[in-house]
Amino acid sequence: MLVRAGAAAATATTTLPGLRRLWRGGGSGAAACFQLGRALLAVRGAEAAIFLQGLLTNDVTRLVEGDGAPPPAAGLPRALYAHALNVQGRCLYDVILYRLHENPEEEPHILLECDGSVLEAIQKHLKLYKIRRKVNIAPCLDLSLWAVVPGEQAGDIAGSLAKSADQALILTPDPRTDVMGWRLITKKGANLSEIIPGSQIGNIQDYHRHRYKQGIPEGVKDLPPGVALPLESNLAYMNGISFTKGCYIGQELTARTHHMGVIRKRLLPVHFSAPLPKDSIPEGAEILTESGKSAGKFRAGGGELGIALLRLANINEPLCLNIAGDKVKLTANIPEWWPKTASK
Repeated sequence: MLVRAGAAAATATTTLPGLRRLWRGGGSGAAACFQLGRALLAVRGAEAAIFLQGLLTNDVTRLVEGDGAPPPAAGLPRALYAHALNVQGRCLYDVILYRLHENPEEEPHILLECDGSVLEAIQKHLKLYKIRRKVNIAPCLDLSLWAVVPGEQAGDIAGSLAKSADQALILTPDPRTDVMGWRLITKKGANLSEIIPGSQIGNIQDYHRHRYKQGIPEGVKDLPPGVALPLESNLAYMNGISFTKGCYIGQELTARTHHMGVIRKRLLPVHFSAPLPKDSIPEGAEILTESGKSAGKFRAGGGELGIALLRLANINEPLCLNIAGDKVKLTANIPEWWPKTASK
């Protein structure tokens, strides 16, 4: 079954101005396509949505019943972002869910995107809680996952998507934020130039640089399992949590933090004064103020860009990271895609 993505193309036209403004990609093509090293799991069965609802931060029932109301004119959402938490409310896995079924009357068929390095672990996690649920869980080894990011000619993309939508299994705006473009799922070996004419295969490092520039965490390096807290990781800003759904694992601490309204640290994009040496920065390396006070921890990066968990009170101060005895200066910034009411 192929999922038609024409609706995704229509939605895309509303996000193009922001993408043109915020993305400065290389090349002259309409879009850069990056093949991601993330895995896909199929979760299928009558109780698939109910099963995932108790394990994830977002309201998964929206994929099958449109928030309990009649489906909106545009149909059910095609994709949702969420985290799976442990009982202490810390992140285990960041996931994107994709709806393969076309309407609420069909048997729920959901694809779950996760970090490729934790595919086996997340399968065990899901099966631990499956019990007698009418759900089948299986890896999708015959599918490829792509990120599609518009370049300078982004205005040409919507027409291309509309013309070729039926060639993609899934083609939908990234549910986290419009600055991340689209997610594309194809059969292995599909010809991308036929799906998105004029597109170019991009270097995956350019995709990560784009993520770091926008402060978008993805995978276990950015979100260490059992360490990262969802609201400090900007889960609410990335449309990844429902504060009105029922109970799920890790909900108590997350809901309490939200209702207290105090989040003192957040993941932020950082820019270094010099390119970082490869693989020589310890995980969780401390970031310091000029006076030597701890301002946060480095998570991941490449070249002169990275992502770090920083105290909001320190982000306007001169900061540095100690690397092998040398102090590398860095600056942090608030991403443009954050809500305008976000704490500065």
